[in-house]
Amino acid sequence: MSLTILVIEDERMLARSIQKFLAGYGYETLIAEDGEVGLDLAREIRPDLVFLDVRLPKIEGMELLKKIKELDPSISVIMITAYGSIEGAVEAMKLGAYDYIKKPVDLDELRILADRVQETSRLKQELIYYRDRASKRFGFKDIIGQCEEMQRVFKRVQQITELDAGKGGEALTVLITGETGTGKELVAKAIHYASRRAQGPFIEINCTAIPVNLLEAELFGYEKGAFTDAKTSKMGLFEAADQGTLFLDEIGDLDQNLQGKLLKAIEEKVVRRLGGLRDRHIDVRIIAATHRDLDKALKEGSFRRDLYYRLNVLTIDLPPLRKRGEDVLLLAEYFLKKFSAQYHRQVKKLTERTRKVLLTYPWPGNVRELSHVLERAVLLGDEEEIQPEHLGLGSFSQVKALAAQVNSEGELIINFPPEGIVLEHLEKQIIQQALKHTNWNRAQAAKLLGLTRDTLRYRMEKFGITPPEMP
Repeated sequence: MSLTILVIEDERMLARSIQKFLAGYGYETLIAEDGEVGLDLAREIRPDLVFLDVRLPKIEGMELLKKIKELDPSISVIMITAYGSIEGAVEAMKLGAYDYIKKPVDLDELRILADRVQETSRLKQELIYYRDRASKRFGFKDIIGQCEEMQRVFKRVQQITELDAGKGGEALTVLITGETGTGKELVAKAIHYASRRAQGPFIEINCTAIPVNLLEAELFGYEKGAFTDAKTSKMGLFEAADQGTLFLDEIGDLDQNLQGKLLKAIEEKVVRRLGGLRDRHIDVRIIAATHRDLDKALKEGSFRRDLYYRLNVLTIDLPPLRKRGEDVLLLAEYFLKKFSAQYHRQVKKLTERTRKVLLTYPWPGNVRELSHVLERAVLLGDEEEIQPEHLGLGSFSQVKALAAQVNSEGELIINFPPEGIVLEHLEKQIIQQALKHTNWNRAQAAKLLGLTRDTLRYRMEKFGITPPEMP
């Protein structure tokens, strides 16, 4: 799609030269010889790009620039003048000009600027398209649950989206708590795409996925030469999320030095790149999530109290799957339909025995684990029904012993089978399941099991557990 360009220039010969030159590159170009006519045309045709002379009869260029940006902020305006100065350029840019060039006009320079505006316009349209698709994909309706605890979550999410002030307004922080795999990221996306910031970016980062020495540069950016490998400048995720949402997953594991810098960014709404000399203003909503008990972390001194109070403004606590009753079956049916369609499988239903297993299993990995289990069952099952053995939950008699009953505190009440169990065999199965659930990511598996990485490595060696060979 070609741009519509309006040239507002009182030098008739120059205006017609620009019009003829740009038309040769496929740009529809109209001209106006004074400010009033130019403003009327801008109202009528809503051009994509305006080349605007600073010195004009009837309405001065700077005043006309203001009026055009008030009319439609998306119109790109490039100022033209024979009286160029640094002060004039700065003033024009403050008023929203795209660029500023001097006479005598270089027509090739104009074309290059027009091409650049067209490319920017194309990218904006693509961004709007993909954000619209994302808003449909991550809508509120995609959070599934009928239990009382999830109804409270739905109500809380609705309240939070209604409180959002949008771009330029007060960006209230949100803290989402809950065990690993309960759906914290999905809730964060639902909040973003139901809010007034939905057209802005949604940027996410897991605070445990990047080494501490690299995380600061990732969050705040850096200037060229800030450290040995900083060959060029790079904006951080705070800047990238401007006018949108930054989702900080596993905030409870954030290094204490970075906690202080994060607090400053939230309170002062500015960030400074590593090696930088100036603060950069940001308009970002922070949604943080953690599986950790932050009250306990406060007492242990591993989490800053001032940051906690700043984050703990609007909170959502997601219940573990084991406390959601028959929501397990609702979710299982959802995943069954999803993966059957995705992989073109004719799986129709869960057997009654399978439904009982799903209801009694404690789901330590929560909804994420349930999703993986149903995906595997759909892929590997060769029947129209999902049987308990298709779930891949290990030795069913031993899993059943573990999952016979879970009390309100999440503690397992174990019914030992008559033949008893071999504790080491059970421990090996649990470790194997944790590794499979995390795609053999040892750091995540250790976290899921409540072990250190060294302890997990020792037990893997003890039981002879090795990763599967890659095809």
